[in-house]
Amino acid sequence: MPHYGDFQNEIYLAGLSGVVPKLPTDFATLEARAAAAMPPHVLNYVQGGCGDELTQRRNSEAFGHWGMVPRMMVDSTSRDLSIELFGQRYPTPLFMAPIGVTGICTQDQHGDLAAARASVATGVPLCLSTLTNDPLETVAQTLGDQPGFFQLYTPRDADVAASLVQRAEKAGYRAIVVTLDTWVTGWRPRDLNTASFPQLRGHVLSNYFSDPAFRKLLPQPPEVDPAAAIRAWTKLFGRVLTWADMPWLKSLTKLPIVLKGICHPDDARRAVDAGAGAIYCSNHGGRQANGGMAAIDLLPEVVKAAGSVPVLFDSGVRSGTDVVKALALGARAVGVGRPYAYGLALDGAAGATHVLRCLLAEADLLMAVNGWPSIAAVREAGALRVS
Repeated sequence: MPHYGDFQNEIYLAGLSGVVPKLPTDFATLEARAAAAMPPHVLNYVQGGCGDELTQRRNSEAFGHWGMVPRMMVDSTSRDLSIELFGQRYPTPLFMAPIGVTGICTQDQHGDLAAARASVATGVPLCLSTLTNDPLETVAQTLGDQPGFFQLYTPRDADVAASLVQRAEKAGYRAIVVTLDTWVTGWRPRDLNTASFPQLRGHVLSNYFSDPAFRKLLPQPPEVDPAAAIRAWTKLFGRVLTWADMPWLKSLTKLPIVLKGICHPDDARRAVDAGAGAIYCSNHGGRQANGGMAAIDLLPEVVKAAGSVPVLFDSGVRSGTDVVKALALGARAVGVGRPYAYGLALDGAAGATHVLRCLLAEADLLMAVNGWPSIAAVREAGALRVS
């Protein structure tokens, strides 16, 4: 039976013929290579965080505060990394977290399609952002039968919001992931210092410009007057959501509503009571608010409060070991963001595929050597705070 960890055998065997991996297998070298290759305005947007980026650093560093204890004399020659989510079985607990500038991460400006191809190649679901360079339907066609999720930045205009959600459902996405913490952008010095905001330059707005409800708001089509369309977008982006909006959100679709940005157990309980299909524990990777705690440190209490409702997680995931630790702390599925964006920048779909395979291989091999043949065994082992 093949395992994700077999990827290392491919690398070592290729090395016998003098072939080394085109891209690095560790995050630090990957980030350095991507930083040298990406245009500064794209790199700043992907790599940067809010304020002095303290929360962003905490997100990744906090995984080092958690340790796990191996179990020996356990037969882990076969591992099962599959999970159940939204009534479907997925081969891995990993998913590609939504990134609003994926589209401009590749040289051809079709990074969303490249991410979809990487999803198909690895079986790792893609959570597609509202902000894309290719319409959500085109990305769905690229995904084919591979499941994906659609992340919603809820517009202020109710008709545009309903249209985006219904388009996503019709296109075959399996859940609507509603981001709660981005009705206004946080203070991002890297972008501010260069006065660069991609959307104001017309990037990653294809889902709006192709949307019939949005186009009705325009005096002329975006193809004729793109500047006016961009101005219209700035006026409707970012609806402030409250708990009173949950019945409306649920009325838009039969798909599960996933609430992204939940970090407090009381909010998790309210989400459960409001009928959320899943809770997404995330602080937006430190991009939206600074000075907060690391998301991984908040995860256990969110999971406890969520009860039987699944909890998705992202923020600071840089390795397969990070993925396993998040699973041990109760996450049902774990999202990775910046690493696959760097892979896209360096080698398109093949680069993102390489990054995802590295993450899965490391997670699988960690489970193998530590005597955890299943995710249930990982959770039974748990993770302990070590500092």
